[in-house]
Amino acid sequence: MAATDEHRIDPGRSIDWSRSSADYARHRQGPPESFFAKLQALGIGLPGQRLLDLGTGTGLIARRLARQGARVAGIDIAAGQLAEARRLAAAEGLPVEFREAPAEDPPFADASFDAVTANQCWLYFDKARLLPRLRRLLAPGGLIMVSHFSWLPRADPIAAATEAIVLKHNPVWTGGDWDGAVALPPAWMTPDLEIRGFFLYDEAIPYTAEGWRGRIRACRGVGASLEPEAVAAVDRDLAAWLAAHAGERFAVRHRLDATILAFRAS
Repeated sequence: MAATDEHRIDPGRSIDWSRSSADYARHRQGPPESFFAKLQALGIGLPGQRLLDLGTGTGLIARRLARQGARVAGIDIAAGQLAEARRLAAAEGLPVEFREAPAEDPPFADASFDAVTANQCWLYFDKARLLPRLRRLLAPGGLIMVSHFSWLPRADPIAAATEAIVLKHNPVWTGGDWDGAVALPPAWMTPDLEIRGFFLYDEAIPYTAEGWRGRIRACRGVGASLEPEAVAAVDRDLAAWLAAHAGERFAVRHRLDATILAFRAS
């Protein structure tokens, strides 16, 4: 993921995604197949399309779009995340190019890409710096896809209980209690952009208890910001709650959304 302003997001916490990379690679699922089918219908992830994935993390989006035949590069500032991304791509034989760089300063020539994707990471970026750079980076008619894949604590009891446990150990975490609202147009949209597509829907995502615990260890408010002892405490509390209330297998309701934009012709 990209750099974050620690005074605005989780104030007082230093966030380092590399610390959560092992759990992230093993347990953090990418969006379901339905998400990628909808994206492809809106022109994202086409065979031969040149794509740049911002805040790529372990390459969940980048690797999935490469499987569809897109020519993909991914950038991130977290070296540990990129190491996992390269390992996982190599294991699948996927020719994804991963580079260490901030989203606001991608190390590529102008007009290098047909589309740019950013899943679950747009909030970390400095849009005033990023958007002019993307305008140069995209070929004429290029697309920007901003998406989210988020659990719904106000609609799902497992998500709500999990957030309460995280907040017990990390009370400055600001990632909880999302109301599910998605603004259209997005607040950061500038006059030189136009919306080319949008979707929003809910899906129940299946987990095992072990998988959900790993997913939570990999989240910003736990593995990326807490000391190991506190991470272990979150995990113990969550394991006990799941054993008492959820069982070994369950589903957690998530909301998925994507906004596809393009720059207006000059």
